[in-house]
Amino acid sequence: MNFPQSSRGFTLIEVMLAMTLLSIMVVLLFASLRISSESWNAGETKVAQVNEKAVVYQFFKRQLTNVRPLWDDFSDSERHFSFQGERDWLQFVSLFPTSAGRKGLQLFEISPKKMEKDVIIVKLSPFYPTEENREWREEEEVLLEHVAEFRLEYFEPADDGGGRWVDNWRDRDNLPALVKIRIGLEDESYWPDMIFPLRLAAPTESALLNPDFPDMPDFEAQEGDR
Repeated sequence: MNFPQSSRGFTLIEVMLAMTLLSIMVVLLFASLRISSESWNAGETKVAQVNEKAVVYQFFKRQLTNVRPLWDDFSDSERHFSFQGERDWLQFVSLFPTSAGRKGLQLFEISPKKMEKDVIIVKLSPFYPTEENREWREEEEVLLEHVAEFRLEYFEPADDGGGRWVDNWRDRDNLPALVKIRIGLEDESYWPDMIFPLRLAAPTESALLNPDFPDMPDFEAQEGDR
């Protein structure tokens, strides 16, 4: 009886060569996956940083541009103007949107605070002590984490139409024309200075009569365009 001739098998060298090539392909595949994963994580981190900065910017833009020049006339202590500012501390009165659930004017206090991470906090309390507002006690929320620098400056307009930046706005009876905010993060990512106009900050009469004084922006028209 004739048996069919068995097919020739792989030699040891061929098997080792195939295993080597397979190992190289697996290494390249995992390296590509690792690079893709790192790129994805870096992209996600960048998007999160941009979103975080956008949230902080929108908060300051919404609240500072709507600052109210009010006096604390109902306090038992000495009468004070509601807007007070220092180099790293700011207090003002503004209005929360209706959707926030807090009615009436709110007193904001913004300052850095050292915790497990250096943060910027916002303290919020009703400005007018009415019966309706008694249910709203002072709240403290973290606005931003991993903060390395927080600096405030205030623009003081001059009668001749110019002005200067100062880092203290205490014991005054008016609002600054502009507020500049500088924030630096621990990761040293780029964050440009933010400058916000205070809509109800009125320049002096002599400044208004100066032809070199810059025109005040038409905020009502800007709001209507949005």
